[in-house]
Amino acid sequence: MTAPLTGYADRISVRAGEKISFKVSSVGPGPYNAMLVRIVRGDPNPDGPAQKLEDESELFDGRFASRQQHAWPGSYALIERAADVKLPAALSVEALIWPTLPEDGSQTVISRRDASSGAGFALVLTPDGMALECGGARVVTGKKLRNRAWYRVWASADPATGMMRVGQQPLKRAFAVDDEGEASTAQSGLVVDAAQPVLIGAESASDRPARRCFNGKIEAPVIAGFAAWDFARRMGTMEVEDTGPNGLHGTLKNLPTRAMKGAAWSDGERDWKRAPHMYAAIHFHDDDLHDCGWADDFSFTVPKDMKSGVWGMQLRCGPHRDVIPFFVRPQVGKPQAKVCYIASTFTYQVYTNFSRGMFNEPFRQRMTEWKAAANNPDEHKDYGLSTYNFHRDGSGVAYSSHLRPLLTWRPDFLTFHDQAGSGLRHLPADTHLTGWFDRLGIAYDVVTDHDLHDKGVDILKSYKVVVTGTHPEYHTKQTLDALQAYTETGGRLMYLGGNGFYWRVALSDAWPGAIEVRRTEGGIRTWPAEPGEYYHAFDGAYGGLWRRSDRAPNVLCGIGFSSQGLFVGDSYRQSPAARDNHHAWVFEGVKDELFGGYGFSGGGAAGFELDRLDHRLGSPLNAVVLASSEGHDRKEFVVVHEERLGFNTTITGDTLEGLIRADMTYIEKPQGGAVFSVGSITYCGSLPHNKYDNDVSRLTFNVINRFGELGLKWPF
Repeated sequence: MTAPLTGYADRISVRAGEKISFKVSSVGPGPYNAMLVRIVRGDPNPDGPAQKLEDESELFDGRFASRQQHAWPGSYALIERAADVKLPAALSVEALIWPTLPEDGSQTVISRRDASSGAGFALVLTPDGMALECGGARVVTGKKLRNRAWYRVWASADPATGMMRVGQQPLKRAFAVDDEGEASTAQSGLVVDAAQPVLIGAESASDRPARRCFNGKIEAPVIAGFAAWDFARRMGTMEVEDTGPNGLHGTLKNLPTRAMKGAAWSDGERDWKRAPHMYAAIHFHDDDLHDCGWADDFSFTVPKDMKSGVWGMQLRCGPHRDVIPFFVRPQVGKPQAKVCYIASTFTYQVYTNFSRGMFNEPFRQRMTEWKAAANNPDEHKDYGLSTYNFHRDGSGVAYSSHLRPLLTWRPDFLTFHDQAGSGLRHLPADTHLTGWFDRLGIAYDVVTDHDLHDKGVDILKSYKVVVTGTHPEYHTKQTLDALQAYTETGGRLMYLGGNGFYWRVALSDAWPGAIEVRRTEGGIRTWPAEPGEYYHAFDGAYGGLWRRSDRAPNVLCGIGFSSQGLFVGDSYRQSPAARDNHHAWVFEGVKDELFGGYGFSGGGAAGFELDRLDHRLGSPLNAVVLASSEGHDRKEFVVVHEERLGFNTTITGDTLEGLIRADMTYIEKPQGGAVFSVGSITYCGSLPHNKYDNDVSRLTFNVINRFGELGLKWPF
């Protein structure tokens, strides 16, 4: 279903002098308005501080004609140069395929057809077996293919004789299954050629880029005397290489998954870089989406004096409204503040458009009453899936792109129908922090994960303190290296979330706008990577948890993911260390030993996903636990998989109950550096409680004031 008003930007982060372009789809009927806003507070909950999207229309305010722009999911390879080369007189085509939805209707393996006239050929998987279509002629084997089994499939057509043949042969036979066969027919006036591109995994369409997209793996497609594509080559790129006589190289569309096990794979090798021929398959899906390719509607050039921060382009058309967020960062080495907030854009992107299947009528009613973001991924799967979803064929989504409408990436998007709070995650939840900065008069710059990946530690060096948001879960080696170097050379880090620095992700210049994750081995995960498919296609690195690469979160911030629960929160209790002379400053003005049992995220500061100290995983020996959470119901919380050995045994030897906690931790580092970690996703949701006058707010203020050398006074 098409959203009545939505859009996206061509980039996530910009700095002074740079241009950002916006692509909008509006059903109209009249023009829509686009106005610049500064996003301060996004939470639409009427029981909390009011939303604050500052009107910056003096910098940009325009009206533009409505036009509907479509997203067309479905991946394939496009061989455009093939349109200029004639086929041999007789057609002979074959490929290896591993279908994942063999009974799901017609799906094209390889084709060269005119979308209007139907002239040309297509080798097609059907519920009745493999078929060859040439113009209006068709022949089918009548033998069903099995799900997730390798086949050699082939077809031929000879206009001179009118003979058409199609066949299929399993590479491994199955007991009592009849899935091998060949069929032929004769057809007068047979025309197999058309001066059109070749498509692998789809065929041309007149009303969209492609149709009848294939679900499953394709390997080694060949058109005899014309082209032979070797998918083991140019891995990690969007190109496919033709080793045949015409050099008909092609381009992949919509991010099909590479570095996939092929028909020749054996368990003797699990790294595609060491044996590319074993990974010569590409997994295509009819719901893949990379770049919507929408036309630009307007652009905005960032003025030289524009403040770093979270910004947005607010769209309005009749009753419809949307906000497209973006970030303005400072120039490297030219900070505008002492505090740097790192926006967790890798995590935002990995979760983008997570269809959770939870958008029921009570949830919809709350969204309407609160005037929250109107578009939910459950209703708009045409804008692509999240890496927390499965593809329609049951395989996990390994890629996410920001070159499409990012429905969950809105300041007022509701993730959960939270009975005790607002149900915010990611960017909306992080506005609990930016709103707190604003209310307490704390000036800050914004740097995104993408900026940190590109610029490294140099972009952080000028700041007294660096602060994370609620859930900095996904990181590259470059971002972790930058943060580690910052804290080891005098920098001070405040980790104000939970389940951070957990999964490894990859970026690639070859796939602009995209991010890759492989959900390997254990860990809390929504889908499992197939054995042998644990290495990223983008950078060739071993994927999965950073812990599996001997780089647990504890090494950076002293604590690591230990337990997950429902979206509910509870309290912290101060430890004896919180009251000693060295650490008492953290709790100055904090009234109660038990604190944080309130907030707009699950009703408490310690909830949903919790991190704890563990020296065996790299927590520094001088790490001090200042407080730990309590009150978590075992019916609502579980210990994460990587901490468990059996039904009720753990790696540490502790009880399961003992591992369900958040440890608020303080670490002193070399050269005056320090790390303060809270270990809970719901922590920042407590900051706005009682109009920001509460113990969690005061404690956080104490730390940032000292870390940042801000010289501020508590305002309440």
